[in-house]
Amino acid sequence: QVQLVESGGGLVQAGGSLRLSCAASGSIFSDKVRRWYRQAPGKQREFVALITSSGSAKYAASVKGRFTISTDNAENTVYLQMNILKPEDTAVYYCQAFVDGQSYWGQGTQVTVSS
Repeated sequence: QVQLVESGGGLVQAGGSLRLSCAASGSIFSDKVRRWYRQAPGKQREFVALITSSGSAKYAASVKGRFTISTDNAENTVYLQMNILKPEDTAVYYCQAFVDGQSYWGQGTQVTVSS
């Protein structure tokens, strides 16, 4: 059974940092694209970052230069290091991966940035 479990969210002041983790189980993830999305209150879920199996990363324009996505394939974990956080980064953050053509999501972790 595929499971994605996020952790690391919390309350932080603007300018601060957080590191989110997404632990995956139930499949081999080292050969898959791993993604982070976020959803702010009253808004649609939006793409944040992805990392490919070869380690290439892409970012949304709003987070580029502040967020870094990485993986620890030995542990099937993907990370999102978030620096210089802004109040507009406040959202529930989700990790996502496709396994055998099916999309899997974690339960999300809340990030709140106070001004």
